[in-house]
Amino acid sequence: MPRASTGAVSRERWRTSVEARALIMCTAALLAFGLATLYSASAMVAMQSGHPSWHFLARQLAGIGVGTVLFMLAAKRDAEWWRDMAWPLMLGALLLMLLCVLPFTRSIAPPIHGSRRFLFGGSIQPSEYAKLAVIAWTAMLVVKKGDQLRHLSKGMFPILLVVGALAVLAALEPDLSVAVYYVLLMGVILFAGGVRVGHFVFLGLVSVPVLWSQVQRLQYVLERLLGFSEAGAVHREVNFQLQQSLIAVGSGGLFGVGYGEGRQQYGFLPLPYNDFIGGNIGEEWGFIGITGVTLLFAAYCWLGFRIAAQARTPFQRLLAIGITFTMVTTAYLHLGVAIGLLPTTGLTLPFISYGRSNLLLSLLMTGILVNIGSARERLYGEPATDPTRAAPGMAAAGARY
Repeated sequence: MPRASTGAVSRERWRTSVEARALIMCTAALLAFGLATLYSASAMVAMQSGHPSWHFLARQLAGIGVGTVLFMLAAKRDAEWWRDMAWPLMLGALLLMLLCVLPFTRSIAPPIHGSRRFLFGGSIQPSEYAKLAVIAWTAMLVVKKGDQLRHLSKGMFPILLVVGALAVLAALEPDLSVAVYYVLLMGVILFAGGVRVGHFVFLGLVSVPVLWSQVQRLQYVLERLLGFSEAGAVHREVNFQLQQSLIAVGSGGLFGVGYGEGRQQYGFLPLPYNDFIGGNIGEEWGFIGITGVTLLFAAYCWLGFRIAAQARTPFQRLLAIGITFTMVTTAYLHLGVAIGLLPTTGLTLPFISYGRSNLLLSLLMTGILVNIGSARERLYGEPATDPTRAAPGMAAAGARY
């Protein structure tokens, strides 16, 4: 067959880099370990609720099936598409978060464990999907504003207003840890985009009294902070989850008590398959198990930032930084709570904890990272690039693959 001439329209394909392939294997390892851990942590809880022992496992498998489809679609979709979708994502996140807190939407957003964080009976958690909206929208505006980011009124302040509105809605659910996380995530992307450090210091000083007033208003947050710093000065119920998690991790020792042999899931440790699955890992797999999970997320972090450094455009670089930061910090915050290094926050462990909203988001964002870590090339002709969006030197970095 004769070779097509240069400049002729030709088919395109994605060529996956070494980092992207390693990221896929790292994700697969976390998913496999997560399914095994979830079954052990949830079997007794499921049977106590009148369900078969594999109830939560089956639902998680269904989530992995849907998430895998999202992963493959995101891995094949040019990551620059998320730049065009930034505003629809942010507006959709604001609308869904608003539905969670309006007084006349209790029929679709009923209180669960004292907060309204879920829609339609717990099947959708808007605060999880809003993380991707914060990442894509902030990265888009950073690239769009360019040198204007050096000015507080024209650069950083308008971005803070929109993300701040999202954080206020999260605080009203109430979920103060997620509200703070949105602002932190925005700050990381802005810092990577070149915002002046002095602006961060100024806004940080201004936000301290506002944040403290919210902590005092939300009594449970204040009790958790006091319970973490002075365990004996508050009621025992405040520290109950943390105490049981520490018992679980402490009893695991170096190698753990053995798979399926943990005792904390017999009703002692609340939510052992979700918010405190790290405690189950420490009990059944011991120090070795917690270290293994920590190293897997460290590998995810290293691969994600490698992909960000070699991204094809400035937007994709910031998108990769935001995604990597979100995945890794969420995991380490969860593990830090499980072993008593941090106050209780209620964050799940990506790929491992039960919860389909977080699972779908994690697989979707990993798919985006895989696409950023891949190069688009023509089957016949020169590598395909978008000169209108590529930064100087970044197109060459992408062509390496």
